[in-house]
Amino acid sequence: MKNSIINSIKSLPALSRTIAEINRVCADKSTSIADLVKVIETDPMIIANLLKAASSPLYGFSREIKNVEQAVSLFGMSMTRSIAIGDSVRKLLNVDMQPYGITSEKFVKISSMQATLMYNWYKKINKKKAEVLYLAALLQETGKILIASDIIQNDETFSFKSEVEVSNNLAQLECSYVDVSASKVTALVFEHWNFDKDMIEMIKYADNPNAAPDDIKEYSIALNIVKTIIPINKPLAEQSINFGLRLADNAMYDHEILEDSVDDLLDTL
Repeated sequence: MKNSIINSIKSLPALSRTIAEINRVCADKSTSIADLVKVIETDPMIIANLLKAASSPLYGFSREIKNVEQAVSLFGMSMTRSIAIGDSVRKLLNVDMQPYGITSEKFVKISSMQATLMYNWYKKINKKKAEVLYLAALLQETGKILIASDIIQNDETFSFKSEVEVSNNLAQLECSYVDVSASKVTALVFEHWNFDKDMIEMIKYADNPNAAPDDIKEYSIALNIVKTIIPINKPLAEQSINFGLRLADNAMYDHEILEDSVDDLLDTL
């Protein structure tokens, strides 16, 4: 891994007090949605992002969401925490995704699409695991932000972007430029911020799930399948979907459950 990537991670500021408080409330089994609403209401940016997410067709809510309490009630505490953390992380990292050939807005949308597909697929398998995987899927591409920054600083945007456009293996391409894949960078970022160890590990091995420890291998495989179906450069392209479904078959998942979830996501776009 390049020293510039390591130094970028070490220099990252701490997450906000609001995020720390959200994590505390969500970790305490004695707290309620009302407690979480009180914390969120102290941060106008999180309020705006949460209400924006609630109005997105990706989540398919049938009525207009007008306030924080409604949004938190519909999302639930776990998904609300995930959305708040995702927005705060991207704000701190100052997203510029030119080397990947997309805008910051498109990057956010693709991350949300990965998380939505993951949740809608895995809730049919195991709802508790789906909630864990939702946050991991939402954040698993975070390392690409730091890689993009390094590519820009080294004036390699044009060559990198040209290769991204045709690549079927972005992790391999990333390694050829910065000696590390985005998944491992993401894991190091969240280790820096003292995130849950299991989530760090499942993201760390998302590009190579067969190397993952047995207790998190299932999660890493699921993350790999979702990012294969919705890669940054070819999200939901026919080839991407076919590659992902093949991985699911190899991992002994029910092909039809995943395919139905992909179709449902396509219907919202």
